Amino acid sequence: MTSNGHFPICYFAPISYYYYLLQHPTCYLEMHEHFIKQTYRNRCQILSPNGIQNLSIPIKSVKSRKTYKATKIAYVENWQIMHWRSLEAAYRSSPYFEFYEDHFAPFFLEKKYEYLHELNTAINELIIKLINMPVNIEFTTIFEKTPENSTDYRGIMSPNKMPTNLELKPYIQVFSDRHPFMPNLSILDLLFNQGPNSISYLKGIKEI
Repeated sequence: MTSNGHFPICYFAPISYYYYLLQHPTCYLEMHEHFIKQTYRNRCQILSPNGIQNLSIPIKSVKSRKTYKATKIAYVENWQIMHWRSLEAAYRSSPYFEFYEDHFAPFFLEKKYEYLHELNTAINELIIKLINMPVNIEFTTIFEKTPENSTDYRGIMSPNKMPTNLELKPYIQVFSDRHPFMPNLSILDLLFNQGPNSISYLKGIKEI
């Protein structure tokens, strides 16, 4: 595509998110929108032994509506340990979990970010680096309801609004013996199962 793209900054975003990043010369990550609940901004989906599992980051509640940039993470519950244990249960036996484990463990076992955008930005930068994605990332400086000359993905990054026009070919998942192929899960599912081949998979996705 010749136009740019506007994206939310997500928590271990779905596979399609990274496919779309590859389609634009410049990808603008939205910092100034209002925080939208029940989206991939603070949740992701993985494949557990019992099927699809949602991992959600708790957010500090405030009386007034807040921007994404001002959204703070709540640590009343130890969600980091719960998320890490869920990832271990889901992917410890995958081909590449141990290969990438040391990169991701600090997000759950060592670091505590005050703001959601700080955590998600660090995760996103790491994933782009690990997959070796040739993308140009910029951050928005103002909020534009309708960005000019840019494809807007900010409104579709939630579990019930994902696009259905992508051909996501099956790959072997950890629990393929008990579940059918589950497409478009968190990028972690692709990375832990496909490893260095993840970039080839993303480039091979077709729009139908």
